Amino acid sequence: MYDRRVVRGNTYAQRIIPTVTQSDRVELQRQHEASRRNIGRKRAREQLGSTTPEPLLGRQHVDVQTERYLEELSDVIEVKDTVCQTDEFLDRPPSPLFIPAKCGEDVGTQIEDGDLFDFDREVRPVVEVLVGKTVEQSLVEVMEEEELACMKAQQRAFQELRNIELMEVQRLQEAERRRKEEKERRIAQQREALRRERETAEKVAARALGQKFVANAMLTVFTSLRNQGFFYDPVENDVRTNFLPWLMSEVDDRLLKKEAARRVLDGLIYEVATKREEAFRERQT
Repeated sequence: MYDRRVVRGNTYAQRIIPTVTQSDRVELQRQHEASRRNIGRKRAREQLGSTTPEPLLGRQHVDVQTERYLEELSDVIEVKDTVCQTDEFLDRPPSPLFIPAKCGEDVGTQIEDGDLFDFDREVRPVVEVLVGKTVEQSLVEVMEEEELACMKAQQRAFQELRNIELMEVQRLQEAERRRKEEKERRIAQQREALRRERETAEKVAARALGQKFVANAMLTVFTSLRNQGFFYDPVENDVRTNFLPWLMSEVDDRLLKKEAARRVLDGLIYEVATKREEAFRERQT
């Protein structure tokens, strides 16, 4: 127990006033409690902080130097030697006069009952401080729990949004694959139909030519050859040699243009999705 009104030791010596008062002690206690709360809050953030999402397929996380300047670490300690010159020895001071020590009591202090400590009056501020600190610490802990719950909810929402975007990208890739397979199948069917039509036309012409040859004999054969031009129809020959190649080239050009347009559209969709994901990550950080 300490009371400034009680003088301890001799009463004739110089009294030293303590440098730390009661208000200074309360302020130091408040600073100590604030530092403890900051340390606890920092540890909670480190333990329950948001983690970095997993990298996409085919990518990986890499540690990057983000400081502006590199700091070179070295175990060599810089030392410097200095010297000083001491002053010359001074003469010995004269011996002080001998003064005999006092004996007995010169001054007394009378203390009545209740002068040193009143429990009801002294304990009230202590109880108020304890109750206030307890309530404040409870409020801080509740706010930390709510903040952690909000961070977890945001992380779950981000994960769900990312899964939805991945599913959309996979759907677009699957649709593009189906369109490509359908195009190849249609081209193969068209080529097969043209080949069958050409074979059918050739068979019909050969059958008609054989029937005419059998029916009209030699004169009819020469006349038919002269009129038709060496056993083929000029229109059919023109269609086969000129029109069909031109038609196939035009079909190929149109299909190539449609495929290039689909690739450009897929690239734009992928770029927009990537930018939205980056913007969402920047808002989260």
